[in-house]
Amino acid sequence: MGWFFMRERTLLIVSAGVEAVHGIRRAKELGLRVIVSDRDTSAPGFAYADDGFEASTYDPQATADAAEDYARRCGPISGVITIGADVPLTVATVAARLGLPGISLEAARLAQDKLAMKARLAQQGIPVPAFAAIPNLDALKRHTDTRGLGYVLKPADSRGGRGVQRLSAVKDLAEAWEVAAGHSPSGRVMVEEFLDGPQISTESILIDGLGATPGFSDRNYPYLDRYTPYFIEDGGDLPSSLPVPVQADVKATVEAAGRALGVKTGNIKGDMVVHNGKPYVIEIAARASGGYFCTREIPLNTGVDFIGAVIRIALGERVSLSELSPRFERPVVQRYLFPTPGRVVSVRGSDAASQMPGIEECLVTVKPGSIIRPPTDSNCTAAMVLATGSSRAEAQMRAAQALNLIAVETVPL
Repeated sequence: MGWFFMRERTLLIVSAGVEAVHGIRRAKELGLRVIVSDRDTSAPGFAYADDGFEASTYDPQATADAAEDYARRCGPISGVITIGADVPLTVATVAARLGLPGISLEAARLAQDKLAMKARLAQQGIPVPAFAAIPNLDALKRHTDTRGLGYVLKPADSRGGRGVQRLSAVKDLAEAWEVAAGHSPSGRVMVEEFLDGPQISTESILIDGLGATPGFSDRNYPYLDRYTPYFIEDGGDLPSSLPVPVQADVKATVEAAGRALGVKTGNIKGDMVVHNGKPYVIEIAARASGGYFCTREIPLNTGVDFIGAVIRIALGERVSLSELSPRFERPVVQRYLFPTPGRVVSVRGSDAASQMPGIEECLVTVKPGSIIRPPTDSNCTAAMVLATGSSRAEAQMRAAQALNLIAVETVPL
């Protein structure tokens, strides 16, 4: 199929959050009609899409029912994806209901359940940290008594780093258990061994089981002590500083993990760690990543139209692996702003920051009246910048300078 056949097609993007906006724009550039679905009909994606309907992204059956009804009333839907929302089961359910291309329901279920995911990966010989289900507080106490505190406590089916805590820094096991369980829709909690070493975010596409990984970012964790026991990420750096052979091992491992979960053709996001020179899978997500990684960072870093490829695959188009090969290597740095917690009374400087040399994206996510909580996950920031430069050091400097121009004043609650 060629581009002509895409012109009158309709793409459904599940979730209309700000992360979806660049994907909506790219789909329209490809000549597509774009509809979005979200429980929040005031979400920004609705303003950019051609149409949409109300349905919770976390309710697969309700979204599939609404999509089926929309197709019956307004015409066929040709493909379905999500961007930045960890809802592969919702996407797969819609695809199965409407007979669209997509990963299997089983692969989506495994990708959305961290315990099931780890069990499948371990069964298939993919290196993962040691892990265990923790059904209650007593089980957690027994685990720490027998195995020690060198583990991470996390919900089995949450997202965005919510409820994830390093046990060696936890002061109260009961409180830590409640936090983790409270962020799990099913109330399930797990532990996995903490492996030190560089952490990597990857973005891959599998085509008939063969993979390409054009997205490869060194994750930035400068605040592990400040915000302990939580893991607060402050963006990342591309290209990676890891040796090329180590990068190749990481890519091979994440692509093998996708196949082990049953993804034959589709995109996967990897959270990886390199421990003692060996890559391990922390998590695999069967969806396009958030944080502007797939929509902005990969194109800026490599010239690869990653989200365009994801869209085309969802429509049944043929994408070649050669299209996913980097055309160049440009340094890209992402950083976040962490203001003093409290109630926001003023926000200044975003226009000046966005006009700084090399600033490709400047997003402020708070306004006067917003409440900023002490950081406990990746959703507790006030602003984000993407910077490019002739070197990593220059891109890092530009990101820091831009963030320094953004002043978010708060008062105590």
